[in-house]
Amino acid sequence: MKYFQKEIKLKARSRGFHLVTNEIESQLLELKEIKSGILHVFIKHTSAGITINENADPTVLQDFESHFNKMVPENMPYYKHTVEGSDDMPAHIKASLLGSSLQIPVTNGRLNLGTWQGIYLGEHRDFGGARKLVLSLYGV
Repeated sequence: MKYFQKEIKLKARSRGFHLVTNEIESQLLELKEIKSGILHVFIKHTSAGITINENADPTVLQDFESHFNKMVPENMPYYKHTVEGSDDMPAHIKASLLGSSLQIPVTNGRLNLGTWQGIYLGEHRDFGGARKLVLSLYGV
């Protein structure tokens, strides 16, 4: 059994949903050493999240952002946590809805995602900055 863990930094992105599969794979060279295993991805932030979804049509990313903004609007009068700006509390709610970790099967040195699947970063802050991920890879 092999086990690797590393922390990587994703480049800073604008608010919205972004495919980050290639960026993760390019920073995890150890992936090629695993014939059969699991990659656990954890984001170390409370105002951004990660998920897996459609990776072929960029309008899906736009639709996710539009829906999340309608579902969790800014400037609601009942928000108390507003010191860091109008996008702060909605970003925390969106991150909780999206989630902070993923488990992805690894087969023959590659992420075993479906044909149309990719890893999304949901950046919910206007100026979120570079985001950190902890990648834990294990298998044979």
